[in-house]
Amino acid sequence: MDALDPDDPRPPSQQIASILRAAILTRKLTPGAKLPSGPQLVQRYGVAKATAEQAVRMLREEGLVVSRKGSGVFVRERTERPVGLRPHIERSFEARNVTIDFAGLSGETLHGAISEPLDRIREGRLRPDSLAVRLLVPDDSIPWHLPSRADDLSDSPAFRKRANRIMERHSLAIVDAVHELASLGLVSSATAQIRTFPSVPLFKLYVLNGEQAFFGYYPVREHELELDGESVAIWDLMGKDTTLFHHASESDPDSTGSQFVSQSQLWFTSLWNSLAKDYRP
Repeated sequence: MDALDPDDPRPPSQQIASILRAAILTRKLTPGAKLPSGPQLVQRYGVAKATAEQAVRMLREEGLVVSRKGSGVFVRERTERPVGLRPHIERSFEARNVTIDFAGLSGETLHGAISEPLDRIREGRLRPDSLAVRLLVPDDSIPWHLPSRADDLSDSPAFRKRANRIMERHSLAIVDAVHELASLGLVSSATAQIRTFPSVPLFKLYVLNGEQAFFGYYPVREHELELDGESVAIWDLMGKDTTLFHHASESDPDSTGSQFVSQSQLWFTSLWNSLAKDYRP
């Protein structure tokens, strides 16, 4: 495994976690494999015991490894599993060239997850060479089949207007924050774009650095909303209730994880370059 880089501004614990993470995602450490023990990490990287433990804790929080009492720490048997998005978004910013593609309803979850690494760039704690964020959201200017009114399954223009306000609040905030980094000269190339497409996705998708994909279905729920002063029952898509599953590219391009990531990127890019159009507030 790689040695620590004395010129890397990240703490040693983050560097060790990054090295181990890369080994797991590229299958140098295969599912079920045992990680080096704490003393082995201390000796290999010349760090304190607490530093090695912190590195392993990061991987555990990301769901990449599990601890077995009395046996050690092991790579999870499956990489396709429910996960939390935030730690993976934050780790993706350790790359030199950061790309984040999102397809879904509003970008609300992404807005929350991306705030911390953007703050770290402002503070000088992270400095990628480039950052590119692309967001695909549904076109609110045309009728939607879902979400819909619960009584007759008809489109609700008032709901579309409400959904657009939520999208703008979160997605435009991401765009503004990324462009601010470029204007301050903190990232050599920093871009963020929103495009709309003529459909409402029944799922959300994130592709990070072309290497990891997170996918989850929107559960459909009926609930009451105040729309134009009227209480309306809506069949809604519940983004906050979505369970995300993580797929990672591996050294084998034909593996399930590698194929899922590459096909997700292909789907996103094909839609971005064909039916999608730039969003203008």
